[in-house]
Amino acid sequence: MSENTAVQTLPRVSVSTWSLKRVIGNPPIYAIGEDIPQAAHGKGELTLLELPAKLASFGIHTLEIVYFHLPSLERSYLLKLRNALESANVELFSLLIDNGDITHPQHAERDVAWISSMIEVAGILGAKNARVVAGKQEPTAENLALSVRNMQRLLTVAEEHNVHLMTENWFALLSTPEAVSQVLDSFDGKVGLCFDFGNWGGPDKYEDLQAIAHYAKSCHTKAHFFENGEIDREDYVRCLDITRAASFSGPYTLIYDGPNNDEWHGLNVELDVVRPYLNRGE
Repeated sequence: MSENTAVQTLPRVSVSTWSLKRVIGNPPIYAIGEDIPQAAHGKGELTLLELPAKLASFGIHTLEIVYFHLPSLERSYLLKLRNALESANVELFSLLIDNGDITHPQHAERDVAWISSMIEVAGILGAKNARVVAGKQEPTAENLALSVRNMQRLLTVAEEHNVHLMTENWFALLSTPEAVSQVLDSFDGKVGLCFDFGNWGGPDKYEDLQAIAHYAKSCHTKAHFFENGEIDREDYVRCLDITRAASFSGPYTLIYDGPNNDEWHGLNVELDVVRPYLNRGE
């Protein structure tokens, strides 16, 4: 996706700021309770405020923002970013809240409170969804029950701010199809799944992904790139075929994290593979 490449508008394709972290200066993750590292922002070729217009110029009109890519949580800045998105006709599909462990034996209450505050941020930004981590502890019966209880609290907060709550097959708690099903089935569809086929591996990867694909409301469409920069096309296609078999119709959010620093090029490589799977009837 170079500067001279025009990309046709694809309504079912999306991009995460994670895929463009180098473009915006690679701001680092920060811990709960820490201040945003201001010196790390504004160091890339684009600021976050400039990114929506750039995406629109490439025909991509859906974005997900990782929370630590926000240089400020001040309401005035959030509204300015919301205006930049709306002016560029770019939908903020989700705020990705990557931090916090609502199943932590000591810090669960602190983390529920912090995640709740970030869901409020998602509402101010006009995000359709907020994706949270269901837990980072092992999927024991006790931890799964704790996750469901605390997810219910987060769901209440999300509803108050007109945001749909989602989680992801990520970290230890949701590392198996059985755990994903147990948590999501507790909410009768009120909590959606961000289906990330880059998070799971091993000999049962495809079978496990098939078992949860029907829950998917969005897809983090992450390809593996070899050290030489070549995409693992076989794996990517097998994963995309799983979404097709599950009649997936949500956005495919391109996740690029390959060795080539040209993130626009990496996204274009992924898009070439994803294009046949896009639902153009939406």
